Amino acid sequence: MYVRAATSADGDAIWGVLEPVIRAGETYALPSDWTKEEALRFWLSPEHEVFVVEEEVRLLGSYFLRANQKGGGAHVANCGYITAAWASGRGVARLMCAHSLEHARAKGFRAMQFNFVVRTNERAVRLWQSFGFEIAGVIPHAFAHPRFGYVDALVMYRLL
Repeated sequence: MYVRAATSADGDAIWGVLEPVIRAGETYALPSDWTKEEALRFWLSPEHEVFVVEEEVRLLGSYFLRANQKGGGAHVANCGYITAAWASGRGVARLMCAHSLEHARAKGFRAMQFNFVVRTNERAVRLWQSFGFEIAGVIPHAFAHPRFGYVDALVMYRLL
């Protein structure tokens, strides 16, 4: 498994990972009815530096890195991660998080913040905490979960 910068040729493979996650509507605050074009326009935004994880030329996941805010908040990084459902439990998210922290440091970011971690996404919360992220805030009932109703979202933060 390795991480590399995404190219324009990765769009179909990224969509193959993104589509089931956004359609399920359980972990990302993205419209579940987005078209392929809308989803890729967001994920591959010019403001995002996008990476993919591959194994034997098969895409296992992707993440983007960006400044969380502009101006006075531009020293804090933000990421979005997505792992193929069939690759879950293989360390893909762990590899992406480790890579993103290292890359963010190398780019001069001083911290990383996740703005909206759905509390019921317990595997992600535990993983981010294992990398030193702390829950900086709770946004009560901020996410409309398709199975659990309104659940909390977490703001998670760590210094680099």
